[in-house]
This record gives sequence, structure tokens and C-alpha cells, in this order.
Amino acid sequence: MAYPIHVKSEIGKLKTVLLKRPGREVENLTPDTMERLLFDDIPFFENIQKEHDYFADTLRKEGVEVLYLEKLAAESLVNEEVKQSFLKQMIDESGLISDYQKQAVIEYLGSMNNDQMIEKIMAGIRKHEVEIPHQTCLDTLDDYPFLTDPMPNLYFTRDPIASIGNGLTVNRMTFAARQRESLFIETIMNYHPRFADSGIQVWLDRYTGAHIEGGDELVLSDTVLAVGISQRTSAHSIKLLAEKLFKNNSGYEKVLAIKIPNNRAMMHLDTVFTMVDYDKFTIHPAILDSDGKMDVYVIEKANNELGMTITLRNNIEDVLKEVLNLSELVLIPTGRGDAIVAPREQWNDGSNTLAIAPGTVVTYDRNYVSNEVLREYGLRVLEVLSGELSRGRGGPRCMSQPLVREDLK
Repeated sequence: MAYPIHVKSEIGKLKTVLLKRPGREVENLTPDTMERLLFDDIPFFENIQKEHDYFADTLRKEGVEVLYLEKLAAESLVNEEVKQSFLKQMIDESGLISDYQKQAVIEYLGSMNNDQMIEKIMAGIRKHEVEIPHQTCLDTLDDYPFLTDPMPNLYFTRDPIASIGNGLTVNRMTFAARQRESLFIETIMNYHPRFADSGIQVWLDRYTGAHIEGGDELVLSDTVLAVGISQRTSAHSIKLLAEKLFKNNSGYEKVLAIKIPNNRAMMHLDTVFTMVDYDKFTIHPAILDSDGKMDVYVIEKANNELGMTITLRNNIEDVLKEVLNLSELVLIPTGRGDAIVAPREQWNDGSNTLAIAPGTVVTYDRNYVSNEVLREYGLRVLEVLSGELSRGRGGPRCMSQPLVREDLK
């Protein structure tokens, strides 16, 4: 494979993955900042790192190359000009109001080596760490402790980017707490020696005027995508993505826009629906109506004024069989579909499986009912520790961004 990004399915053998080890940004959460930073609880820092290391080691034991976001970001600052440009943009997007605050923070960060600087940006800068010139007593009345917010969601590398074919989307994320995350991705793709000037196509960039997040983007095959219309991905962004893919000979000819409930428990499509084998998917029953239906908009490449046709369907099983050329298909219900177990395990990402090969998935150990059901359907299930990782409301798929997968045969 000539490209550093090559993902043409959800289930092809995983070769290279992007992770982010939880750092001090997680330890900088407080009860008063959890809502602002999109967390429901505060993980125990030492244990969340141990659990993440266990997850990474599980992937390595399966032959997967593990790359770390923080290391790639530091390595991308290849000269002083790139470093200063990155710093300026990052600080411009960090919510600082005055020019003298911005300049003081840039000087503070610029005095560090690249690794230290990236770590500090991710962790957040507390007010007492930087001497701000021209500061008055009025500037200190606000008791919020940070000059720049921590980024505790960074360990969910799935969302700021989505690998599609030999390209990617660098995502405009919905909430302010996460919008800076994709700047790390943009910098890596533009300047890191492994990715820069390598022919990677950017299907959507982070300046696109519509929100989209990688947890909603599923690569079902080399011609079909599924994208969730969700709390964090707009219908308009899906239309823009389809237009870009269809116009640029990407190989993608169909995009399924799947409407899911707009709430915290089901924030992305991959929290309620994932592909685990050629003909098997996990699904949270709550996304279906009482008749087992849901809205699926089939967007197809066409030779008309729009360049596409859009057809509303309501049977997800029929649509999947049709677009994937399957005679049979299995939808595996989270928590066996039980009225108590399914929502409980869904809250802890029972449907958020990471396929690392056809029929082999990584899951959280705490979702023992869902894991048992997967095994009953013949899947190989690799359980990882999840007591602290799950507090961020994301599972193994959320915590990983495949960069290279083998093509399906």
C-alpha cells in the first residue's frame, strides 16, 4: 500500500492505528468543569493510563502498529516557522481575549521543547503558570482556573478525523471543548514526514461550514459509507461529504445517512451501530421504532444536476443487504435486547466495538452480556479493561483511528 492512509472497510485486518494516551488533561477535570469539557465523571488518572496501555498492548499483540497523536504532533513541528504558526493558531482558537494574554501564552509555550509544548497545550494552562503583563485586579476576579482549557476528550481519536479510502476528513467538531483537536490532525497531515506530500486527499477540512465527527463515519466497503445524522453530525455535512467523494473519483458511490436519536447516550452512530464481520453488525435496539424501522437516506452518485439522488428508506437490514450484496445479514442486539441490560451496557458503549479483522473485535470487559452474545454469534472477542476509560462515554472504536487496514478479499 503506497498511501499512509488506506481504509476501505470497517473490518479489514487493522495494520496501523492512531491512539492518544490519556494525559494530564484528564487529571485537570474538576466537578465544576465536567459539563464544559463534556465529561460525566472524573477518571482516576493512574488507572485510566494503565487501562489505555492494556488496550494498546492488546492491539500490538494482534500485530497492529500503534502511533500516538501526541508524538506525531510534536514531530510535525519540523522548524521554528511551523512551530510558531501552529502556536499562533492554537492560541487564537483557545478563547483568550486580549492580545497581551495571547502573546504571554505564546512566549510561555514557545520556550518549551516540542514534546513539552504539545503536552502542556493538551493538558491546559492554569492562570498561575503564566505571568500576564498589564493585568489589572479586574482581570483576576474570574475564579475559573485555566487560561486555556484542558482537552480530556483527546483519547477519543476517532472523532477529529475519519480515514476514508486513501484520504480523510479533518473534522469541524460540534462543541467548543473539542474544536481545537482537529488542528493537531491538520498539522500532522501537512508537516509530519510520514504524511506530508504523500497524496492524501482531504475530503472535508476543519473549516467546512458544517459539523461532522468521526464517530458517525463508518466505512462499510470500498464503495459504501454510512454516516450518522446525530447530536454531533449534521445532515448538511453528510451531503457535502457525498458531493466531495462523488466529484473526486474516490471510488465511493453510495452514502447511507442514518438518523439516530439526538442525545448524550447515543452521541454518535458508532455508539449504537458497528460492523463486526462481513454480514454482522451490532445494534442498540433503542434506535429502532416499535416496528423495527428507522430513517435511512440512501445517497447515490448520479448524472443529474445535483450529482446525486437521495432516497428515504426505513428498513436498515434491507438497505445493508442491498448495498453490500448480502443474501443474509445479522443484527446483534446490545445486551441481548433486554429492557434493563441493553440501555445499561449501551451507556458503557456495549455497541462500540472495534473490529481488527473480520469476526475479531475489541470490546470493554464490563459489557459482559453483549460480549457473551457476540461470542454466541461466532465472533472472537478481545476484552479490555474499562473501569476508568468508560467514564468518558466512549468505547474501543471511539478510542482508535485506523490509518491502514488490509483490503477485504
